[in-house]
Amino acid sequence: MRRFITVGDLRNSFYPLMLGFLFATNPPATLAEQISVSEAADHAVTLSKLTTAGSTPFHLKAKIGEKDSPDSDFKADVEVFWVSPEKWRSSITSPDFTQTLIVNGDRISEHNNGDYYPFWLRELVTAMLDRLPMLESLKQTNAQIAKPSGSAESTSCARFQSKVGVPPVQNSAFYVFCFEADHGLLAYVVTPQYSVVFKNYKRFKDKRVPRLLVIDPEPGTTIEGAITELSELSGVDENLFAVLQPTPKEKQLNNVIVSEANLTSTALQSPEIAWPSVRSGKTSGVLSLYVSMDTSGRVRETFPLNSDNPGLNDAARQQVQKWQFKPAVSNGVPVQVESTLTFAFSTKVENSVPVLSDMDARRLATNTVEPQIAPGSAVPGTSFTVRVTVDVDGKLAGVDNLSKLPGALFLAACNALKQWHFRPYLRDGKPDVYAADITFQVR
Repeated sequence: MRRFITVGDLRNSFYPLMLGFLFATNPPATLAEQISVSEAADHAVTLSKLTTAGSTPFHLKAKIGEKDSPDSDFKADVEVFWVSPEKWRSSITSPDFTQTLIVNGDRISEHNNGDYYPFWLRELVTAMLDRLPMLESLKQTNAQIAKPSGSAESTSCARFQSKVGVPPVQNSAFYVFCFEADHGLLAYVVTPQYSVVFKNYKRFKDKRVPRLLVIDPEPGTTIEGAITELSELSGVDENLFAVLQPTPKEKQLNNVIVSEANLTSTALQSPEIAWPSVRSGKTSGVLSLYVSMDTSGRVRETFPLNSDNPGLNDAARQQVQKWQFKPAVSNGVPVQVESTLTFAFSTKVENSVPVLSDMDARRLATNTVEPQIAPGSAVPGTSFTVRVTVDVDGKLAGVDNLSKLPGALFLAACNALKQWHFRPYLRDGKPDVYAADITFQVR
């Protein structure tokens, strides 16, 4: 687990990654030169992170918004003036939360409008300024990865898997770290706590900085953070960093991660999930969510992680959204909390969903992307199939691994399918949910 390191939290970090429970799946050493994952990650961060000691002072502006949804509340403006790790200023403005933060040595001024710093917003601000908040934890593992080499379009990836939940109800969580081959820069990261795609790298002094960061917090929602201005900060106005009255620690918004067992032990109001009937998929299994609570212990955001039946995700999320936990305190200060929640479900099928063939599904698709599969993950020419669920609006609602594919193939398919778009499927003249078996081929 981890604590987010954001522009509002660069001064302190905690990010254990449960590395003792992870295993890597990489190409054999005979296929490519191997280096440690931590070495690849450290190299990528060194090349691109703006906020390391000794880096060029900078002024950054960024706009965050939901792709193709200008009226969405997933939007924000970010501005940062950075001189050093000990002197910087940031402002974040969004519909439900604004923050002005000044760090000047050991003096901190933090003014918040809103009682909750949204998970999705922190994730993108972290990506802009920190790149890999779990970097130190990666150094605890000896996992190997094929050394990035070749064209910029190809990637080298390390894949991990861990258990979440509380025995006997447990599920799998996936971790993927991919680096583009040309310079070894980060291409994308997938973890339960932090998942970001890094795009459009451009030079800034001695760094290569991604100007577009992309997250997919839930099926059908893509949020982009675009850096619109990045320039060297010169002729610094010291008034920007003046802290006239430091903010007490109890008034600062911080965020911690707790284990699922610890979280559930603090539940005040957590009724059993009432599982609705489903139209397709498994009728029993496990389902995991990632949840974020405010300082009062109220659940504010829920995101699907991994489910034996994605059709139940929304029902679980809606009910968990009403749960209440004891307010969390760290070092005597109230904090926001993140964790996983894992459930065993049992239900029945009613009004079954039609299952389309690969050909019929591709006819409904308006945008298709083929998976990028790391060399050595499977034999070229291998075909593999996943089942997708598409909602009444034509948005991807879930991906199911019915064929029990290896993690490398399934995750590659999921990453590709997130970029697909579909027309609605008409049943008796009305849009309806449908499933489809999509087949890909290893090239």
